Amino acid sequence: MNIKNIKSEFPIFKQKINGKPLVYLDSANSSQKPQTVINSMSSFYETEFSNVGRSVHSLAVKATNRFEDSRDKVKDYLNANEREEIIFTKGATESINLIASSFGEKFIKEGDEILTTELEHHSNYVPWHFLRQKKGAIIKFAPVNENGEVEIDEIKKLINSKTKIIAITHISNVTGTIMPIKNIVDLAKEKNIPVLVDGTQGAPHLEIDMQDLGCDFYAISCHKMYGPNGLGILYAKKKWLDELPPYQGGGGMISEVLKEKVTFAETPTKFEAGTMQTAEVVAFSEAIKFIQELGIKNIQNHENEIMEYGIEKLKKNNSVNIIGDPKDRGSVICFTMKGIHPHDIATILDEDGVAIRAGHHCCQILHDKLGMPATARASLGVYNSKEDIDILSDAINNCKKIFKV
Repeated sequence: MNIKNIKSEFPIFKQKINGKPLVYLDSANSSQKPQTVINSMSSFYETEFSNVGRSVHSLAVKATNRFEDSRDKVKDYLNANEREEIIFTKGATESINLIASSFGEKFIKEGDEILTTELEHHSNYVPWHFLRQKKGAIIKFAPVNENGEVEIDEIKKLINSKTKIIAITHISNVTGTIMPIKNIVDLAKEKNIPVLVDGTQGAPHLEIDMQDLGCDFYAISCHKMYGPNGLGILYAKKKWLDELPPYQGGGGMISEVLKEKVTFAETPTKFEAGTMQTAEVVAFSEAIKFIQELGIKNIQNHENEIMEYGIEKLKKNNSVNIIGDPKDRGSVICFTMKGIHPHDIATILDEDGVAIRAGHHCCQILHDKLGMPATARASLGVYNSKEDIDILSDAINNCKKIFKV
């Protein structure tokens, strides 16, 4: 496969939006799906469907094997030590909730501190807020500087003997800031503090190696990695999974159920209660294969080239204000336009076939810090090109004409 012709792998780009070719700049929200992933989902339902881990008939055995093969593929892709360190969830949100609930239940008590940042998506704040309410814990926020970065020294200042876990994003979905995860993990290790990373924006765009990063927990959203909806990955070091209590109870996650007591299955099964989303797990193998065939470094270089081109192009427009100027930036460009609400920008751009997102992007704390209720966001995927940026720029100029700014 060649990145220059990669749009042809995505059937959604065959259609037009309002009579115009689709320019999809909303991948930080959710990425589009290549034909191989779509085919895998369809084929599984047509010829292989069965529940996993329960029955012994041929379909069930085959489905279970396909499901577990996907776990092995994720384990290898993330360079985890053991396959048992890979938990399938309904999404990155559930992955973070799982750790906040299970880790919090066992290890957090009143007055203990959870360290996070002002960059965080609601999914990496609200679960800790629940824990704060339940246990009387304290949440501390490392502040964002004027460039939209969180400096390592600000994190260092907030670490103390009461810090029980650090929960941070890998890449901000607003400023695009790439956090220095390895440096933060090194700081945390000095104090024996576990680190959870919200990798929803990191995993689709960066090379992810758990042995290199060294974090204890890493949450992934598969639908942002060219994979299916309704599926997430939680990577967690096995030492933690063996210690933590189950997050949910039900079928599949038990060892023995008696009237007097219940015993639980081994990791990872004890964290995968109920009927699992087998077709999605199987299809995610195809998403990983798609990324591997292109090469994550090639994807990153391609997206960086488009992002830099986009930033330079938008900077020349005196009506556009780009949000954040971090040294290390992921493929996200948030912006505002003088005199035009972001929702109006998104609506008018849609008329030109350009799909962006407008709002607070589930980051109200950051938007409050920036002093703005909403921003417009163009976010890149492997299928974007400089031509897409040119069309975005023309659509923004059309927006200026309509609003006469």
